[in-house]
Amino acid sequence: MRGASQSQQISYEAVEMKANNLELKFPKQLFVDGKFVNGRAKPIPSVNPHDESVICQVESASVEDVDDAVRAAKRAFETGEWSKISARERGRLMFKLADLMEEHKEELATLESLDSGAVYTLALKTHVGMSIETWRYFAGWCDKIQGAVVPISHARPNRNLTITRKEPIGVCGLVTPWNYPLMMLSWKMAACLAAGNTVVMKPAQTSPLTALKFAELAARAGIPPGVINIVPGSGRVAGEAIVKHPQVRKLGFTGSTEIGQTIMKDCAESNMKKVSLELGGKSPFVIFEDAEMQQAVRLAMSSVFFNKGENCIAAGRIFVEERIYDEFLERVVAETKKIAIGDPLNRGTSHGPQNHKAHLDKLVEFVEIGQKEGARLIHGGKRLPVPGYYFEPTVFADVEDGTFLATEESFGPIMIVSRFSSKDEDKVIARANATEYGLASGVLTKDIGRALRFAEKIDAGTVFVNTYNKTDVAAPFGGFKRSGFGKDLGQEALNEYLRTKTITVEY
Repeated sequence: MRGASQSQQISYEAVEMKANNLELKFPKQLFVDGKFVNGRAKPIPSVNPHDESVICQVESASVEDVDDAVRAAKRAFETGEWSKISARERGRLMFKLADLMEEHKEELATLESLDSGAVYTLALKTHVGMSIETWRYFAGWCDKIQGAVVPISHARPNRNLTITRKEPIGVCGLVTPWNYPLMMLSWKMAACLAAGNTVVMKPAQTSPLTALKFAELAARAGIPPGVINIVPGSGRVAGEAIVKHPQVRKLGFTGSTEIGQTIMKDCAESNMKKVSLELGGKSPFVIFEDAEMQQAVRLAMSSVFFNKGENCIAAGRIFVEERIYDEFLERVVAETKKIAIGDPLNRGTSHGPQNHKAHLDKLVEFVEIGQKEGARLIHGGKRLPVPGYYFEPTVFADVEDGTFLATEESFGPIMIVSRFSSKDEDKVIARANATEYGLASGVLTKDIGRALRFAEKIDAGTVFVNTYNKTDVAAPFGGFKRSGFGKDLGQEALNEYLRTKTITVEY
């Protein structure tokens, strides 16, 4: 039965500390071939964005360390225990891992808050909660991956039978971002392992701690050595080594469009890796005059300020119909002023610090550029005068098409509001589509015909109608245009980590 076997124990150089009324114990080393080991590169400090204190020094992977991890993953895939167990047993191990994650959810959520600045209540429900759901969802898929029988033309007197097989690709490389450290790991790795692959994964340099705690739990769950390898380090060393390694056959990346372009080029030049990319966004959210004002304000604020704006599908631009425009702005500012900013471990906090100093500086610069362009700053726009990487939730109004604010992603808590005419439904859709990105979009209206026309015409991978930020483990997630290609979540995600083999028999 699932979880019937006793959890395995694993040793490592532990970081021990007290936080959130918990005794925390977690690794700081690389996880390679089932063991925690020191890296050959210079350790990197993990900084708490709430007070800028150093949590610990995390071991960092060199090119040689990545090569060790890839070799371990290759052995595990070709000749190790993972290559011999059934799909159903693979699913049992993944279910057990999810159970262990649930047992340690408070610890994982606390680490996520300390390391990334995520508000604890959100970290517990979304960062960790959805991660657990993701592992259970894909564990259930393990023994349901199958090919097909394909009818083909044949010449008498001989007959032909064609079947297809869905096979794992081999060693997969994953490079994940800092905004949802554990959740992005889970979205990609759970599908990858369900398909039967092995993995070498580099967490974001600024928030690696939940990935390392996850590695401990994976070992305790009985995932065989070499199946999961975690190599924290810099993107220019560890990340690039994964991308360019000739034995890595698939690369999954979530991050900026600029880095995604480089990765795609490197994957082609190294060994023509299969690639999936979830990149930047500038998602439009269109609010028509028939929307309930309270709902419009609530959804607009959630679409921008959720996870302190560090959200790939955040509404990068909000279009509000002119008849309700002024009231909307007035009420948004009033509600924004009520946002409780502070220590992410405090249960009364709803908005924590930005992830790291460089990102905070980028947000300050973003606001300065917007003001120079003539956009109307009606709330916020500054770093808070306290320790930590705190930035005020910000609202800009009267943002003109084609400007920096209208076209560039802030990846922070900055609301960009523009008005549109009541007679210009097609024009506002064209304005919403006037971006190089196509990750998500939203529309708020009581007119279902209008909503469906919007959903049909908008050029984005996800469309939210009368809601926003509502993702589910069963719903495919991914973008168009410069937001990348390939899907996380849902059955479609499995195809990113499978290859199809066609077998034809004459009889």
